[in-house]
Amino acid sequence: MSSSLLPRPRALFPGIQDLFEGPWPFGEHNLVRIEDTMTDGKYVVRAELPGFDPEKQIHVTTNAGLLTISAEREEKTKEKGHSEFRYGSFTRTVALPEGADASKIAAKYTDGILEITVPVKEAEKGKSVRIETTKKS
Repeated sequence: MSSSLLPRPRALFPGIQDLFEGPWPFGEHNLVRIEDTMTDGKYVVRAELPGFDPEKQIHVTTNAGLLTISAEREEKTKEKGHSEFRYGSFTRTVALPEGADASKIAAKYTDGILEITVPVKEAEKGKSVRIETTKKS
């Protein structure tokens, strides 16, 4: 039996899902979902971006201590029907940890997951710095 002939499940409150689909005044509509870890002097961000061409549709940039992941997907089918795919621009910005070396960031894309690795220099612990104060006359 064709899946297009199967009825779609109905929501408990028809139209309620539409409330969560539209643009929100706070945050991004097409948010990139991520997970991040800090291990062995590396900050690793993994972003869920299935179905993107990493060479043409995904961009990773840094500026002022922030890491931005952006991707764009255009709708190509003109057929009428039901789609739950997300199209348009997807963006996520995270703050890099202190000591992050933005000049050595590496990124790889495997099976729909973008993994970004940022080397982090460990802060010198226990080193104190004396700040000179002067008296204004």
